Parts: sequence; C-alpha cells; structure tokens
Amino acid sequence: QVQLVESGGGLVQPGGSLRLSCAASVIIFGIDVMGWYRQAPGKQRELVTTLTAGGSTNYADSVKGRFTISRDNAKNTVYLQMNSLKPEDTAVYYCNANIQLAHYWGQGTQVTVSS
Repeated sequence: QVQLVESGGGLVQPGGSLRLSCAASVIIFGIDVMGWYRQAPGKQRELVTTLTAGGSTNYADSVKGRFTISRDNAKNTVYLQMNSLKPEDTAVYYCNANIQLAHYWGQGTQVTVSS
C-alpha cells in the first residue's frame, strides 16, 4: 500500500512563498507520474503540476513561472515550491502518485493566501 503524507501548508501573505513536501512510503524512483492537485472551496479538484519518471514536467497555466515541482529520490519525497502566491492559490493541496494507472492520494495540506 502506498502512503503519501503532505506537509508545509499554512497561511501566507500575497506575494509570499511556501514549499510543500510529500513523503512517500515507497521508493519514488521509477514511479510513473507524481504530481500535485488542489481543491478550493466549492470547486473541483484540479491539476497543478506533474513530474514523470523521466523528469518531464507539466504545469497548469495558472501556476506556470511561479510553481516548481521537484523530487529527492534519496528521501522518497516530492516538493512543490510555490512563489508569488496569490489569493486564488488558496486551496487544499494533494499529492498524487500514479503507479501503473492506479492513483494514490495524500490527506492534503491547507494553503491559505491572505493579507
């Protein structure tokens, strides 16, 4: 069973930065795709970014140039660096692992951008 544990959320002012972490209970090297999704109140969960085993990345247009996904295979951890945060980035952020078409989710971490 794959377990994902997110951390690093919190309250930040507009223009600020946060780094989210996703610690996996399995070796992440070779996982097909890992990514981050978010869900704002009253809205559907949406893709933020993905990172393939080969190192390719994909970002939602709304976060391009501001967010960066990365991983540390030695720590089995995936990160989401979020810069220039905006109020519309407020959401619960979820880590996702796609392993042979099976999706695994973390419990989520709240990010609130407000002055």
